[in-house]
Amino acid sequence: MLKQEENVKVELKMITKEFDLYKKKSDKVKSLFRFSGKNIPHFWGLKGIDLKVYSGEAVGLIGINGSGKSTLSNILAGIIPQTTGQMTINGETSIIAIGAGLKPQLTGLENIRLKCLMSGFTNEEIDDMLDDIKAFADLGDFIDQPVKNYSSGMRSRLGFAIAVHHNPDVLIIDEALSVGDDTFYQKCVERIFQFKEQGKTIFFVSHSLPQIQSLCDKVAWIHYGNLREYGETEEVVKHYNEFISWFRTQSAAEKKKYQDDYKKQQKDFNLDKLKESAEAKGHSPEVIKGPKIGKMSIFTKALLVLIIISMGFLGTISVKNKSFKSFFASDDVKIEQVQKSQDNHLTAKVNDGFDN
Repeated sequence: MLKQEENVKVELKMITKEFDLYKKKSDKVKSLFRFSGKNIPHFWGLKGIDLKVYSGEAVGLIGINGSGKSTLSNILAGIIPQTTGQMTINGETSIIAIGAGLKPQLTGLENIRLKCLMSGFTNEEIDDMLDDIKAFADLGDFIDQPVKNYSSGMRSRLGFAIAVHHNPDVLIIDEALSVGDDTFYQKCVERIFQFKEQGKTIFFVSHSLPQIQSLCDKVAWIHYGNLREYGETEEVVKHYNEFISWFRTQSAAEKKKYQDDYKKQQKDFNLDKLKESAEAKGHSPEVIKGPKIGKMSIFTKALLVLIIISMGFLGTISVKNKSFKSFFASDDVKIEQVQKSQDNHLTAKVNDGFDN
């Protein structure tokens, strides 16, 4: 049965993510005053991802380390913005990653309440679901201990328990099932299938292909920022396994050259190449049109420089032997300055009397 367009839960068009490769923290500050970013090295973690996912589908995201899986999952969850492209998500999202959003200094119980409050739940609603979340996490007395004392498996249990009880429309699981015991894994699998039956959409990021095959209807293979293949699970996983088998047969020098070539392509990528790719896919120019999110425009940079220069200039101006900034001093500071002036004047008179 063909799926109707109204059942589209997530649609991505030419999604990209560009990172600035600063060597030092001070370089970030210096970049604020540069009107050109030519000398700043860039790296495109994603290079134009197109994806359409329907209600009730579980989609696996696979790829070697550094391919862009977690970058894409963070964009889907709204943690970071895309650089260009259009993203449509019909419903609320929730991400489950090891320790994602948990405050280490707070206890497990305090983290449950904090994350639920941040998601818009009232204290009364949290009280109603608290016992269920604690039972699902099954942390025992550790629920009252600081999360910084938790193992990675315990953090994953807590994060998963909180996220699934938020009842999101789109659930994003980023390697959260790679830790923990089989009992908890089965509990998570059962909840994932319940979500699918309810028409919810799931993105599952994992290096475990058996987990991908057992949980996912479709698979998106991300390869150095590109969507290399998207389709039925068995077919894509088969092709991915073939690639992994081929890659393992290469010598160390050949592997390095292969990786370096693809990383160079990510560094050399630009908006002109993105435009060519969009045209080849039949997208309209509006898909990639407009300023890049998270970047200051030249006008904003010029205004910032002007304000800083103006503040420095005003600090040097004197009016009637008073610096300009003294006019903005608080009343307490002004009173203290007057008292010092009067004391100095009185001291001068006394000294004159002694001299006479």
